[in-house]
Amino acid sequence: MLQLIHSFRDRNYEVIFASPAQKGDKGINLVKLGVKEVQIELNSPSFNDFIKELQPQIVMFDRFMMEEQFGWRVTENCPNALRILDTEDLHFLRKVRHQQLKKGVAFSTEELLRSVDTKREIASILRCDLSLIISSFELKLLKEIFNTDELLLMHLPFMLDGISEKVTSNWLSFSEREHFVFIGNFFHKPNIDAVLELQKLWPKIRKQLPKAEVHIYGAYVNQQIQQLHKPEQGFIVKGFAESANEVVSKAKVVLAPIRFGAGIKGKLTEAMYCGTPSVTTAIGAEGMHEDLPWNGFIAKLEDDFVDKAVTLYTDKNTWETAQQNGITIINSIYDKQILESNFMDKIDELILNLEKHRTKNFLGSLLQHQTLQSTKYMSKWIEEKNKKETD
Repeated sequence: MLQLIHSFRDRNYEVIFASPAQKGDKGINLVKLGVKEVQIELNSPSFNDFIKELQPQIVMFDRFMMEEQFGWRVTENCPNALRILDTEDLHFLRKVRHQQLKKGVAFSTEELLRSVDTKREIASILRCDLSLIISSFELKLLKEIFNTDELLLMHLPFMLDGISEKVTSNWLSFSEREHFVFIGNFFHKPNIDAVLELQKLWPKIRKQLPKAEVHIYGAYVNQQIQQLHKPEQGFIVKGFAESANEVVSKAKVVLAPIRFGAGIKGKLTEAMYCGTPSVTTAIGAEGMHEDLPWNGFIAKLEDDFVDKAVTLYTDKNTWETAQQNGITIINSIYDKQILESNFMDKIDELILNLEKHRTKNFLGSLLQHQTLQSTKYMSKWIEEKNKKETD
């Protein structure tokens, strides 16, 4: 989202960030970026007044839940605004994978088709003029399994500056680095699961590398993660990192045994950008590297994960090759200039031909009609309920 904000600001758009969430003490100061921050309310007619007066040219929803809550109000008060859904990742994919993992059964697309969450998120995609899809795997899934019209979709991964020789000249070498690292927000269930999995794998790695440590970083460390802190075993829970870049840049290897999830993993693109090879799973690397060699290893089984972690930690040639692979991936797939240009061209095209674009999305207009009725009156019922409770 921050990359998208920068893209709009670089092209002199006025950006207003409206959110019903309370801002935490570690939130980014958007005002310094020239962005106005506005507090909005759920299930409140005050949003109607706000958006009607603003009359934005473009409205971007951060995840489908925001589109469900505010989309009908935008359609009703600003019918000519371009509606964009930033999916971040496909939530229904992550959720179903988690459910299947807990049941101990193999993931299947049939379960995706049965999921209520799938229906909600796909409906949100259809109601919008354009949805940003971060993972090439998810783009393929939407087209092939759900027959989503590609006119409504745009593959837009992280937009990153290229890794130049100037950047690599500041990287620490193989011999200057030490220890393994995991980093991730612990509000995110896949990160909790990955650390629990890493804790199971760690004794086998530590047995072969008795002086190595694994450092666990991330915001919102809960008790379940904190109790894994065992310095005598080299398993060290560090908590929030003031600079994730600094932490990852000093580590020798990033470990990410991700067993479920969706989208593309910021911890793994960050590893590449810091010149730090990684060991992950097929789900961890999914949709991130096309057909290019990975920035380290993609392990299939637990013992394979352990062996690959030890190899990457001890073999300089393997480590340096992995590092070069990461440079190629970032510079080939995540090129900020190319991605930004394509995105802005798409927006310009849609704004000029919005009515024609919408006539090609009959299912979307049908869902808009139904949603304006169902979501609208559910929200109004909640409004009235809140009024009575206040009175």
